[in-house]
Amino acid sequence: MTYHLQELLIDLGRKARDANHVMFKVSSQRKNNALKRIGEVIWEKKPDILNENCKDIADADKRNISKSKRDRLLLTEGRLKDMIVGLEAIAKQEDPVGQVLDKWSRPSGINIKKVSTPIGVIGIIYESRPNVTIDAGALCIKSGNSAILRPGSDSYFSSISLHQCIKEGLISAGLPENLIQIIPSKDREAVSELLQMTDYLDLIVPRGGKDLVKLVQKMAKVPVFAHLDGIVHTYVHSDAQPEMAKSVILNSKLRRPGICGALECLLINKEYFIKSGKTLVEFLLKSGVEIRGDQEIALIPGTLLAESNDWGKEFLDKTLAVKVVDDLEEAISHIKKYGSNHTDSIITNNKRIAEAFFTELDSAILMHNVSTQFADGGEFGMGAEIGIGTGKLHARGPIGANQLTSFKYLVQGEGVLRK
Repeated sequence: MTYHLQELLIDLGRKARDANHVMFKVSSQRKNNALKRIGEVIWEKKPDILNENCKDIADADKRNISKSKRDRLLLTEGRLKDMIVGLEAIAKQEDPVGQVLDKWSRPSGINIKKVSTPIGVIGIIYESRPNVTIDAGALCIKSGNSAILRPGSDSYFSSISLHQCIKEGLISAGLPENLIQIIPSKDREAVSELLQMTDYLDLIVPRGGKDLVKLVQKMAKVPVFAHLDGIVHTYVHSDAQPEMAKSVILNSKLRRPGICGALECLLINKEYFIKSGKTLVEFLLKSGVEIRGDQEIALIPGTLLAESNDWGKEFLDKTLAVKVVDDLEEAISHIKKYGSNHTDSIITNNKRIAEAFFTELDSAILMHNVSTQFADGGEFGMGAEIGIGTGKLHARGPIGANQLTSFKYLVQGEGVLRK
C-alpha cells in the first residue's frame, strides 16, 4: 500500500471519529432535516447522477457483466424516486438513539436504565449497488453513526455523485460534513487497510457477493455484520392453492432475479406435484424461468436435470432449482442442509404446518404465503437497509437504523453504598 493511501484512510478515520462525537448532542429534527434535504438534492441533481451512472454502465458493458449485476448497477429516474421515498420514510421514524430499552430498580436503592446509543464509526464496503451509498448514509445519519463508504470500482462514479448529495444535505442541516465520507480511490488496497483500522472503526458492513463477504470476514480486525449467500427456498405444501402458488413463486423468482431475496430453490410436496406440479413447472418455463430439476422434474419437457452443485446455489438469474419432496420434514431437512439462513418461505393453507415450518427453521426471515422479494428493509417499514444479517449476534434480518445502535446502562441513586 502506498503511503499516500494509508494517510488518506487515517485522515478519514480521524474525521469520522470527530464527527461522531458531535452527534451525541444533535437533535432528531436536525438529523431529519438532513435526510429530507438529501432527497431534494438528489432530485435537483438527477441529470448529473444519471450521467455519472451511464459512465459506470458503459464500463460494465465493455466488461460484459451479467444481466443481474448490470441491473443492480443501473440507476433510473424511478430508482432515484425510490431513494427519496426511502429517505422520507427514515426521517419519519422515531429516533433510535436515546430510547429506554429497559429499566428496573434493585433492593440496594439503585435504579438502572438500558438506553440505546450509536455504535460509532462504521465502514461500509459494497459492490455493484450505488443505491447503498444513500441507504447506508441515511441509516447512519438517523442512528447517529459516522460512516466511511467504500464503493466498488464498478459503481464508483455513481456513488461519488450520490455522496455529493449527502454532503450537501449534511451541510444544509448544520451537521458535520465528515459524518458520511467516501473513499475517493478505486485502489483495492483501500479495503485491506479499512479492515485493520481498529483505532477508528467500530464496525464493518460488507454488502456484496460471497467472495467479498468471505474476504472481509477473513481479514477484518474490526467486528463485522454480514450475510453470505441468499440461498432462498420456497416449499409448496400439499394443500397449497395452485393460483396462489403460481403467482407467489413467479414473483419470488422473476421480479428482480439478481437480489438476495430472489427465490433460488423450489421444493414441491409430492401430493401437490401429482395434482398440479407439472402445470406449475410448465407455467414457470413459459414465463422464462430455466428449470434445473431432480429426476422427477427433469421428465417434464423443457427442463434440465440438476447437477449436484445446483442445490445450495445462488443463481442471481432466471434459473431455479426444483425438487419434489415427500413431506414437510424432508423440505425442512433440505433447507437446513442447503440453505443460508437468509429467507425461506412456505405456501400452505394449513396454519399448523406453517407454524411447524416457522418453529423448526432458524432463518433470519421466514414467510408464509408471501413472495420472498419482501425480504427487504424498505418493505419492512425501515425505509432502507444496509443488508440482511444472517448471523445470530446483535442484528438479524434487515439491518436498519435501529439495528445500527448499541446501548449503555445508566445507574442512578441517592448516595447508595455497596455493603
